[in-house]
Amino acid sequence: MVDLLGQYDKIQEQVDSKILEVVKSGAYINGPEVHNFQKELENYLGVKHVIPCANGTDALQIAMMGLGLKPGDEVITADFTFAATVEVIALLQLTPVLVDVEKDTFNMNIEALKKAITPKTKAIVPVHLFGQCANMEAVLEVAKAHNLFIIEDTAQAIGADYTFKDGSKKKAGTIGNVGTTSFFPSKNLGCYGDGGAIFTNDDELAHTLRGMVNHGMYKRYYHDVVGVNSRLDSIQAAILNLKLPQLDAYCDARRKAASYYSEAFASNKNITTPITSSFTTHVFHQYTIQVKNVDRNALHQHLLDSGIPNAIYYPVPLHSQKAYTDTRYKEEDFKVTNELINTVLSLPMHTELDTEQLEFITSTILFFINN
Repeated sequence: MVDLLGQYDKIQEQVDSKILEVVKSGAYINGPEVHNFQKELENYLGVKHVIPCANGTDALQIAMMGLGLKPGDEVITADFTFAATVEVIALLQLTPVLVDVEKDTFNMNIEALKKAITPKTKAIVPVHLFGQCANMEAVLEVAKAHNLFIIEDTAQAIGADYTFKDGSKKKAGTIGNVGTTSFFPSKNLGCYGDGGAIFTNDDELAHTLRGMVNHGMYKRYYHDVVGVNSRLDSIQAAILNLKLPQLDAYCDARRKAASYYSEAFASNKNITTPITSSFTTHVFHQYTIQVKNVDRNALHQHLLDSGIPNAIYYPVPLHSQKAYTDTRYKEEDFKVTNELINTVLSLPMHTELDTEQLEFITSTILFFINN
């Protein structure tokens, strides 16, 4: 699905040199590379504060802790996404509230969001799924009307741009009260292990978060807030420092591959290709098609048998997972999600895809569907 070694080959000399430099420095935790990356990512995103941490799941948890959410507070998020988003809500003894998504973008349905709000609702977690932003202007309006926090899950969309109705632009993750991301190796900006970050323009919140990621300490052995141990290590930061200047080029390469896919499938009525909403760019963390009049699972296996990686994101919606079942949920409230789990298929998507590979993938899919 992702050719990490091919990408590494192009920057091998710089990566190897930088890793060795960090090892020889002895500054493995919160070293200069971490501080440099923090500043470079702040500049790239146009955000006042970046707080690096150990992974994307921690980033979500710490963001919620920093906002002072209390047990029993309701947090609304999308049903069609990876479990980490709802996992941290449950871990903090908050109440997850899942809502359906839009069929064409896979992102949170705004009408479903509005219906889910109760007096206990305290926050919304829009997930920018597969590489494009959710409808943040609409989310902002809902949040303002009900005095709710917005925590953006940007694990799949770092680098995407959101355009407001007035023409102004912001990067994904910098629009709500706080944004989070993951640097898992397969992400558009990935390190060679685990890593994550939190973004905010709120000075007071940023101060709180900086203490929380480091055991609640601002001064060694003085614990001012309840914290966790969640720090980005210097080797991972060094790799991210090398890759961040390439992020836009990486996203362009993914968009080029996505264009090839979409053009190849354009005339086939049984394949629905991804759309890009008018208010956002798409960085194609995943390229996910929907199929009809086709046995999706058989196609999935046929591609595997043909040596083509592919994946079903996601085979079971969160509202049906054993860990997150709730008697409040009704199947009729998740019509789109329940359809998507049977029709979606994600194809190889990375920076190293070439025309020969893309032709093989698309022709194999079309042959299966047309025969």
